[in-house]
Amino acid sequence: MTDETTHLVALDKWHVWHPFTQMRDWCAPDHEPLVLVSGDGAVLRDSRSREYIDGNSSIWTNLHGHNHPKINAAIREQLDAVAHTSFLGFTNPPAIKLAAELLKIAAPNRLTRVFFSDDGSTAIEVAIKMSVQYFQLIGQPHRNRFVAFANAYHGDTLGAASLGGVGIFHDRFASHCFPVERVTSIDELNELENSETFAAVAIEPLIQGAAGMKLWPRRMLAKLRSWCDAHGVLLICDEVMTGFGRTGTMFASLQENIAPDFLALAKGLTGGYMPLAATLTTERIFEAFLGEAHEQKTFYYGHSYAGNQLACAAALANLAIFRDENVLENLQPKIALLSELLNNLQQHKNVSETRQCGFIAGIDVARSDGSPFDWTELIGARVCVAARKHGLLTRAIRDTIVLMPPYCITAEQLCRAVAAIEQAITEICG
Repeated sequence: MTDETTHLVALDKWHVWHPFTQMRDWCAPDHEPLVLVSGDGAVLRDSRSREYIDGNSSIWTNLHGHNHPKINAAIREQLDAVAHTSFLGFTNPPAIKLAAELLKIAAPNRLTRVFFSDDGSTAIEVAIKMSVQYFQLIGQPHRNRFVAFANAYHGDTLGAASLGGVGIFHDRFASHCFPVERVTSIDELNELENSETFAAVAIEPLIQGAAGMKLWPRRMLAKLRSWCDAHGVLLICDEVMTGFGRTGTMFASLQENIAPDFLALAKGLTGGYMPLAATLTTERIFEAFLGEAHEQKTFYYGHSYAGNQLACAAALANLAIFRDENVLENLQPKIALLSELLNNLQQHKNVSETRQCGFIAGIDVARSDGSPFDWTELIGARVCVAARKHGLLTRAIRDTIVLMPPYCITAEQLCRAVAAIEQAITEICG
C-alpha cells in the first residue's frame, strides 16, 4: 500500500507541467518532489512533516510570513461578503481603497491612477501597451519603440518578454516581440539614434533579479529619469521584485527620490497570498485616454480577475501590517545581520562574490580559483537541493544562490539559512 505522499507525487508526474522545469528530470523515477502542505511564519512543512526555512519567500512573494493572522482574517471577512465580481463596468470597496492606499505610499505628487491586473508580467504588459497607445493618442505614433537593459527580466507575456534580456527565456520568441533597443549602462543611452521614436524605457530599479541579483550603480536611476525627461521618453519602473520593502525602503525608486511614469507592482502586493498586480501611472497619461466613444480612445485591455476582492483585501491587510508592526524599521537590523553573514560566507573558497540590496542577497558559486563552473553542471541547482537536508528552501539563478526570506524571519533562523547554504556549497563543490 502506498502512502498519500507517494500517491500525490505519482499523480503530479502523470498530469502536471511545472514552470521553468525540465520535466524529464522531474518525472525521473529517482526524483521525489517536495509536496508542501503548510507554513507558519518563515517556516514551511512538507507532506512528510519535514520543516524548512522559506529562503526565497515562495518565489519572492511572501513578506510577513505564512499564516499571518491579519491577512488570514481579512480574506475570511471578505469571503463572507463576496469572493469576486467583475471589474469591467463595476467596482468594489477593497479595490477602491487599495488604489488610494498605493498612491499614498508610492509617489502621490506624480502617480494618480491605478490599473489592476494579475501578476508581474501583466503589470508590465499594461505599461507597454499604455505607452504605445498614449503616443498614438497625442499625435506621436512614431514613438513605438522601447529601450531595455541587457540581462533584464520583466516577465513572460509577449510584451513583457520583449523587454527581457535573458536569452534563455526570450530568444525563441524574439521575432514576435515589440521593437527594443538594448543597452548595458546609462552612458549607452546617449549613443542611441532616433531617440524621438522611443516610447518608454524599462528598468528594474537598484537591482536586476533574474540576471543573478546584479546591482546598478548608485544614482543611475536618477540619471535615467533625467535622460527620459530630456528626450520625452516615458519611464517604466519594474518593482515587481523590489517593491514593498525588499530593498529596505517601501519602493526602490524612493531611494533615489524619483517618480516613474509607470510603476509596476505584483509579487509582495498581497503579502504572498494571492495573485494581484497593479500598474500605477500619471494623470497626464490617464487624460490622453479620455474621449467620446467614436474617438476609440478607450484602453481595451483587462483581465477577468482584475480588482478581485479577496486579493485586494489581502493587499490592504498587507499594507496595514507595514504600518501597525513597524516592518521597515524592524527590518533594518536584519539587513545588517545579513550583511555580516554574507561577509563571512565570502571567505568560502567556492564563493566568488556575494551581493546585497536590502533584504535581497545573491551568492555566486564558483571553482576555488574563481572561474565559473560549466553551466550544464547545474551546480547552483544542486546546491539548493543539498540545502534542503539542512532545512532551507531556495532557488538558484544559474550558479547564483538567492536568499530572500520573509521579513518575519528571526536572527537565529537567518543564521541557520546562511549556514545551510555554506554547508550545501561545501558538499556539492567539495
